[in-house]
This record gives sequence, C-alpha cells and structure tokens, in this order.
Amino acid sequence: MANSRPLTNVQQRDVNAILHPYTPLHKLQENGPLVMGHGKGVYLYDTQGKEYIEGMSGLWCAGLGFGDEEMIEAATEQMRTLPYYHLFGGKGMEPAIELAEKLKEIAPVPISKVFYTSSGSEANDTQVKLAWYYNNALGRPKKKKIISRVKAYHGVTIMAASLTGLPYNHMGWDLPVEGILHTDCPHYYRFGQEGESEAEFVARLATSLRDMIEREGPETIAAFIAEPVMGAGGVLVPPASYFSAIEPILREHDIMIIADEVINGFGRTGNWWGSQSVGMTPTTISAAKQLTAAYSPLGAVLVPEDIYQAYVDHSAQIGTFGHGFTYGGHPVGCALGVKAIEIYQRRNIVDYVRGLTPLFEARLAKVKDHPLVGEVRNCGLMGAVELVADKATKRPFNPAHAVGPALARFLEGHGAVLRAVGDSIAFCPPMIITEDELNELFNRFELALADTEAYVSTGSLRAA
Repeated sequence: MANSRPLTNVQQRDVNAILHPYTPLHKLQENGPLVMGHGKGVYLYDTQGKEYIEGMSGLWCAGLGFGDEEMIEAATEQMRTLPYYHLFGGKGMEPAIELAEKLKEIAPVPISKVFYTSSGSEANDTQVKLAWYYNNALGRPKKKKIISRVKAYHGVTIMAASLTGLPYNHMGWDLPVEGILHTDCPHYYRFGQEGESEAEFVARLATSLRDMIEREGPETIAAFIAEPVMGAGGVLVPPASYFSAIEPILREHDIMIIADEVINGFGRTGNWWGSQSVGMTPTTISAAKQLTAAYSPLGAVLVPEDIYQAYVDHSAQIGTFGHGFTYGGHPVGCALGVKAIEIYQRRNIVDYVRGLTPLFEARLAKVKDHPLVGEVRNCGLMGAVELVADKATKRPFNPAHAVGPALARFLEGHGAVLRAVGDSIAFCPPMIITEDELNELFNRFELALADTEAYVSTGSLRAA
C-alpha cells in the first residue's frame, strides 16, 4: 500500500524536518504525512483541500471540535491581559484559581487542591512523585511501588511510559523502570478463559491482584493507577463489577487509587468523569485533554485534603515543595479550561453525549456481524471495533500484516480519520458531533471496512 504519487512540497518539507511520534519512521519517507491545513466543527481539511470527518477528536482531546469562537475569544482576551506567568514561589493568577475552583466543584470525590502540569503524561508522572513524597512524609520510605495494568496507557515520560502496559512503549527504550508492576488487563473478550463467565473472570483478576500485593508486600506498594475505560489500549471497557471487586483489596492494604481521567474526563463517557461511569472511587485524579478541549496544553492532578496536609508537613521539614513545571497553570491554558467547563455546563454536554450514545451503539452493532469484526465496544462516545482473522475463534491477524493500520489508511481515502490501535479501530468523535455527522462517519467507516475485506482476501492475510 505504498504511495504511488510523489510527495507534495509540504509533505517533503515535513519529512525533511520533523521527527514524528508514534509513526513507522521507515515508511514515512515513502508515503509522506497527511498534512492538515484547517478545521471547522468536526471537519478537517488537508493542504490539498480534501475534507475529513475527525473521528478521534485529534488525540481523544478536541471535544468541542475546531474553530469554536468562544474558546478563541477566551484565549485572545487572556493573551491581552496576561499571556504568561507562573505559580512558583507562591505566585498566583486568577485563571488558575478559577479553574481549580471549578475542578473542585465538579470532581467525583472530595478534592482539596489542584496541581497543574502541561500534559497528561506530566500529570501521571507527578502522581508517582506525589505518592513517593506522601509516603516519605508518613515515614514509610519502602512504600513506593506502583501497580498499573497490561494494555494501560498513561503517557510517554520515563515514568508514565513505564506505567503504560503496551509493548511499543517499552521496546527499545529500556523500560519499564524498577518498581512498576503490571496486573491483568480487564478485557473479558480477549483475556477471558474458555468457559469462564464474566463474573468468574473478574474474580480471577481480583485474586491475581491480591496475590501480587501479598507477594510484593503491601508495605512496599504505594498506589494503583487505572484509566476507568482504557483508551489507547483499544477502548477496553471493564466488566461492570470490576472496580467494586478490586477496590476493597486496595483499600485493605492502604494502596492509593489513582484515576487516570486524561481521556475519560469531561463528559466523554456520558458522565463528567469516567470513574462515575464504571463505579470507580479514586483517591487522586489526573486530568488533561478535554480539560481545555485541546485548545491549549494543560494537565492537572487533583488531591484530597488529608494527602495535601501530608505535603504541607513534609514541606515544613524540607523547607519547600520542590516540584513544578514552567508552564504548569499557564494563564491561557487555565482561561481555556474555565471556558471549556463553562461551555460543557451551559450546553449540557453530558446529556448531549448520553443522547447520542444509542445511535453510536446502533452503528457499532450494525458492523458487529461483519466477517472481519470480532467485537465492538463503547462507553459513551468512546468506542472500538476489533478486527479478527477468525470470528469463531477470536484469532487475531498476524501483527506484521498491520490490518488495522490498513483500514485507517483506506478510511482516509474516504474522508475520515480514526485511529488504529493494533487491529482495534478507535472512535472518539468531538462531543459536538450531530446525528447526521455521526452517521456519515460510520458510512465512511463501512466503506473502508469493505476495502479492508477485499485487501485481506486478496493478500490471504487470514492465514494463521
């Protein structure tokens, strides 16, 4: 599926100048990048003028789509007033204060303080540092290990990538670092054993987690981190009883529960927070992405009062709280966060997502019977279609055949953008998408699915 056309000028300039993330670099010079020129609403237009429905909200983040005039005005006004300042050394800014107040107001559990970062990766990296700092403050210097999960995605800094449970984030990078553990992935379709009910699957995972804690020693484990719905692992929705089964085990052993809400938060799952959609009760929370509807980089860590007081006590012993980022709490980002939450509330985005979810589920169900489709899954307006080589046995395609990425390229040809997570095709459209636009996204997806079926058949890619 190599590009038979020569690269355009802008594609060649890109290839000559940019190191692309999450890209097969060996193929980029031949195929060139898809270079976007502008966007409006749920639509993007490349530099050649071709239209695409953006079905992934960029990277799970552009919940209000592109070109929202209220967001543009909020950024412009803040740039005129105070384009940059920081929170170091006890400095403050009104936008950072107002956003923290709003986050405390809508948080799913009682929150005392908000710590700002520039991204979700930094937020999760900070969560680990804060867990270490907290346990040092309590005189528990050995309680430092963090439990994550297979197929989790928590970011790409050294620590956040270690928390991530995906092979490509570790291979070639000398990761994960010491002290990071990965327990089972709660994806029943892929990891349930033959003849095992969903309830039995959950019980097995809970027992496995308990065994890990007892084997490692609970006195050495600081926290458990989880996305309510696992995003970049393939939009993996846990069984309904999963968190109610594992949380008592964690609390019994005094292990903090960190909710990575970076993708799930701000209405995406049909609640303000993914935690509320899956029955998760976190100790602390990481947020980013739709926090600003992607109109500016910004992340945040939300902590409760008792943990904050431990930070205060330890700061008094040391002399300061020695952590922070130059752009953490950037005034433009915070002003955009305030405006985004205001828009979500005024436009009642949670109810709007809930109203669209039945159509989303119906269109996913329509493709479930396709011979290439093993499973469809969703939570609110997050969803995925998992492609398989054999529907009856759930046998996946050989990863070397890159069937999922092939479908994503066919989809671009039909004027839509979705993301291939291995052979799972992820959907995460802007939350402002209309019923007509959502139907059109799926119409284009079905055309690409037909192209993929022909491609698989021609290449005999179903062979084991």
